Amino acid sequence: MASSTDIKDKEGEAIHAGDTVYTKIRGGGREGEVETVYDKSGGVVEGSGEGVRIDVKHPPKVVFTDQHGHQVSHNPGTLTHPKK
Repeated sequence: MASSTDIKDKEGEAIHAGDTVYTKIRGGGREGEVETVYDKSGGVVEGSGEGVRIDVKHPPKVVFTDQHGHQVSHNPGTLTHPKK
């Protein structure tokens, strides 16, 4: 089983449940708080996975709810932590 430190964003920072992440998409962006992190085998690394309403395909994936209330999953390499 992979540890959560193995799942990193585009800039090499580890992604953990509760982190705020951002990705560019179609001229805009999606931002939200990480709910669940899945490793390469599809197992839950961090977070409960209970509230995930989408089928996670082709792991590793990071599941979060975006600013519009949609639950989405993205490859960790496409995400960044927004600058504070």
